[in-house]
Amino acid sequence: MSELALRVIFPGFVGTSPPDWVRRRAALGLGGVVLFARNVQQPGQLRALNDALHAERPGLLVAIDEEGGDVTRLEATTGSSYPGNLALGAANDARLTEEVAAAMGGALARAGIDLDLAPVADVNSNPLNPVIGVRSFGADSRIVAAQTAAWVKGMQAAGVAACAKHFPGHGDTAIDSHVALPVAGEDPHVHALQPFAAAIDVGVRAIMSAHIVAPTIDDRPATISRRIMSGLLRDELGFKGLAITDGLEMRALSDGRGVAEGAVLALIAGCDALCVGGGLAGEEVVDEIVGAIDDAVAAGRLTEQRLREAASRVDALAAWGTGQGTPSVQPTDIGLVAARRAILADGPVRVADTAVVLRLGSPPSKAAGEVPWGIAPELTARGVRVGEKGQSLVVVVRDLHRHPDQRVQVEELLRRRPDVVVVEMGVPACRPQAARAYIATYGSSRVCAVAAAEVMRPA
Repeated sequence: MSELALRVIFPGFVGTSPPDWVRRRAALGLGGVVLFARNVQQPGQLRALNDALHAERPGLLVAIDEEGGDVTRLEATTGSSYPGNLALGAANDARLTEEVAAAMGGALARAGIDLDLAPVADVNSNPLNPVIGVRSFGADSRIVAAQTAAWVKGMQAAGVAACAKHFPGHGDTAIDSHVALPVAGEDPHVHALQPFAAAIDVGVRAIMSAHIVAPTIDDRPATISRRIMSGLLRDELGFKGLAITDGLEMRALSDGRGVAEGAVLALIAGCDALCVGGGLAGEEVVDEIVGAIDDAVAAGRLTEQRLREAASRVDALAAWGTGQGTPSVQPTDIGLVAARRAILADGPVRVADTAVVLRLGSPPSKAAGEVPWGIAPELTARGVRVGEKGQSLVVVVRDLHRHPDQRVQVEELLRRRPDVVVVEMGVPACRPQAARAYIATYGSSRVCAVAAAEVMRPA
């Protein structure tokens, strides 16, 4: 059973080359690994890392969370070359979204990535959601569905499997599942399922579970709910691909039951692949999960048939990837094109030769991690002298609607300086009434900042 148990585990690790424990387990049948920003330095290094992993077992799946926008692993030190989902949803051009995803997929394929844990298919119906926000294509389920389908088609056309997340929908929640257990406020059938159904219709290869409770269906977290992961996903929506969990160490799932027990319950419920390693990135957690799976089979809690089914779906995704070949997609400026299409600019937003840029702090979500954001470097690149004194005053915010203290601060600045240019780099749900000059970028990626700077300082 241990080889089958290994096949369904996708751990993370620390370092820019595969540690010995990962190599050994890969040779023994490990299903895959999940890479994080800590594993990425530059393209050549990343390709060498993935080549080394595949040399141990060609069928091993290398996965990464490369959403574009605020969540990037490949460009975590500079900011993404692609706008995130909210900007694409604002542009609302399915062909453009497909081209963006294809370009991202080409970069991932050239780096040796097999599975992209994206796109976010959640409908951001609760604007106070602390972890989805700009990662969603928006609050309109029809737009989100069309954009999700386009994104999946573009990514998979590049030969990299896409993974729609977080099933059955993390958008209508007010808590980050990294820190506690969220509860969906609405039956997923009303809005949240539509994008997942659209992804399935275009052949998405994987779907990730959410550690949330959908009380109209079950009182257990979706990841360990047979009603959701088998009844809803398989029987009702007809999905036949790989069902993968969100990180097992996230507190919404692990609190009160532990990582290993959560892994067993996820398999019983119908999940096929088990992600762990965002926080617990050592070999001990893999051994613990393998032992728990073996014990569950021996005790009759988990059937060998269910475990074999899960392992076969991991192998099937690997086989799909082997048949895709290497795409000929070359790097383009499609990310900047899309960011420009998304920009909303209203009022006298042009800045003078000198400017003060005040960026109000906004801590990153645990999903995004620390990625540079703001607009000062991009204004400087266009010839604006940014410093402590200047003719223009630019205030940069991110998700102003979720920070009441910052709203007060911005309103006070506007009383004293009505000419302030307010730049919102998150969800534009709260434009200050007194803001005559307002820009919404729909995300804080590097290209979103470039697009905003172009509007503020035309060539």
